[in-house]
Amino acid sequence: MGLALIAVAMLIGFGALATAIGFAMLGSQLLESSARQPEMAPMLQTKMFLVAGLLDAIPMIGVGIAMYILFVIVPGLA
Repeated sequence: MGLALIAVAMLIGFGALATAIGFAMLGSQLLESSARQPEMAPMLQTKMFLVAGLLDAIPMIGVGIAMYILFVIVPGLA
């Protein structure tokens, strides 16, 4: 039971960490591209928001799996 709780914490924590790194890289590339070609900034920003939405889905899936482990699998172990 204890290992399942550690797995849940790691799943949520690593998902949040990876998303934070992804958002940082995405933002830095947007700023760099906008600085190089300012006339393309609106199109790049639109694409950035699309990718940010997809990137945000990853920790949500991780939270869903973590809740499944926490509320379905762990009570079954007891």
